[in-house]
Amino acid sequence: MRRTFPVGLRIVGLLCAVALLSHPTSAASQTATTQQNSSADQDDDPGGDYLKPQNLFQFLSEYKTAPGNGATPGMSREVTTGLLNMRLDQKFALDPQWTIALRGDAPFLAKNPLSSANPSGDYVHGLGDADIQAALIDKIDARWTVGFGGRLVAPTGDDLLGAGKWQIMPGFAVRYALTELSSGSYFEPLLRYDASFAGNPSRKAISNLQFAPTFNLGLPDRWFVTFYPSPDIRINYGPPITGQTGRLFVPFDFRVGRKLSDDLSVSLEIGVPIIKDYPVYDFKSEVRVNLSF
Repeated sequence: MRRTFPVGLRIVGLLCAVALLSHPTSAASQTATTQQNSSADQDDDPGGDYLKPQNLFQFLSEYKTAPGNGATPGMSREVTTGLLNMRLDQKFALDPQWTIALRGDAPFLAKNPLSSANPSGDYVHGLGDADIQAALIDKIDARWTVGFGGRLVAPTGDDLLGAGKWQIMPGFAVRYALTELSSGSYFEPLLRYDASFAGNPSRKAISNLQFAPTFNLGLPDRWFVTFYPSPDIRINYGPPITGQTGRLFVPFDFRVGRKLSDDLSVSLEIGVPIIKDYPVYDFKSEVRVNLSF
């Protein structure tokens, strides 16, 4: 039964998405919601990214496979991770140009690592490493937006589910609106650095550069497709991990979704490696439900 847990996570995620979509909304509440979001959601991009913050709750269900330690030293085996992540974002407008965006994540994991504490490789589950993030965003004009900030990751997961380290991720992004393509199209490269600075001294240090050359294309009927929505391009400067032969990881990563209303969007993201010298994952899929308020 333990090995069916990641599949169960995805089923729960899809059921929650269906429940949200089928929830009836009165005409009065629809009108109120439209008026509330009219100033923030004039276009059809999904929002919720680094430089387009929203007041939102996000439900994410992820399935991921990656190399892990094998039964004997030097050997590896596939490790499967199922993730349910609850995310809450809050933005504060300082003036029409400047915004502070806050974010918090509570990840719940199911994972089947092989270790002395789990010699049979059974699935273990529980809270992973939670994080908080803050960013200062400058909307220069209708085309250009820039922002910078940092994410703090706490070692709240146990030895099998967390990194065992405090981590800090300073980041910087630039956004260029491509309104000549469609109202929801933009290019937004994001660069951040993940570094550990404290925690369990027996666990590996973390030091890697992360990059996302995000390009979102707004499509008819409020559909969208996003290339590299996550900063999954990595260069590892820390100690090598299982299966590593070099420093670079480059996937093909894309997301397809639809804004069902001004305050609700659903999407599916898929990632597969192109260059896997630093093996972040073998396969990744994510279902997201964004509910803004």
